[in-house]
Amino acid sequence: MKSALMRRKEERSGQAMVEYIIIVIVVAISALVVFGLFGDVIIKKTSGAVSSIDSDLGSEAQSAASESSLEKLKDLDSSGID
Repeated sequence: MKSALMRRKEERSGQAMVEYIIIVIVVAISALVVFGLFGDVIIKKTSGAVSSIDSDLGSEAQSAASESSLEKLKDLDSSGID
């Protein structure tokens, strides 16, 4: 009887771990989707904040933000370097 209760408790512990892993995976995938959809907006907002703090870096950030992420991906070599 006692061994059946211990086995059931271990099964529940394993089930809880699997549930936590599934939640982490769902959160990670949703974060990737959000960054994929709003990536250009985030880059432009960040470059605007950088330009208000430092004018030298801000001009570089503004010029880098003017090109969309899709264009940057198309320009990459097969090695992944510009």
